[in-house]
Amino acid sequence: MKHGKKYNEAAKLVDRAKLYDPSDALAVAIQTATAKFDETVELHVRLGVDSRHADQQVRGAVVLPNGTGRSVRVAVFAKGDDARAAQEAGAEIVGAEDLVQRIQGEGFMDFDVAIATPSMMGLVGRLGKILGPRGLMPSPKAGTVTPNVAQAVTEAKAGKIEYRLDKTNIIHCPIGKASFGVGKLQENFNALLDAIVKAKPAAAKGQYIRSCVLATTMGPGVRINPSKVG
Repeated sequence: MKHGKKYNEAAKLVDRAKLYDPSDALAVAIQTATAKFDETVELHVRLGVDSRHADQQVRGAVVLPNGTGRSVRVAVFAKGDDARAAQEAGAEIVGAEDLVQRIQGEGFMDFDVAIATPSMMGLVGRLGKILGPRGLMPSPKAGTVTPNVAQAVTEAKAGKIEYRLDKTNIIHCPIGKASFGVGKLQENFNALLDAIVKAKPAAAKGQYIRSCVLATTMGPGVRINPSKVG
């Protein structure tokens, strides 16, 4: 894969043979963020589990102490008092059958997080093939299927992120913007890693955190010493 001039210049700042301490890795990653926009800093964690087995799934959600640095549009599937509570908490889109119809019939997808009350999941389940592949299907494990939709909306707006394994046993998550600086990014990094470590399945054997890489939106990966995390 051929990279552009900016990427190649940024890559010179990274020692490919080195495993960095988390704070040093964050400092280097911030240096590589030279785009004209405020780049997102992402964390990629490979785990020593097999996602094909149900007892080795790793999934959950965590509120980053300093948020993600981006505004989040929230859709809530709810009726009556729950719908009003969701609107008062700041949800941009609130609906029930009408919202399901918009998504199914019109392809409406102008939201970043979907939340539902438990009673709505029979209806929302019809959207599994649409929301699932986009990582937007409400889930009890992620706290997005809940009777307290107002709290879920507030947390989503405050920087709650969901983490889950992909098919290659890697978790990919944003931990903030390059402009946050090392201190705030370190706090977010620690919160996410703590959550992943606590979610370790009992069936996981051997080294749990196999590798850990930081990267900005347009920058190269910076490898972290896995023995320094978790």
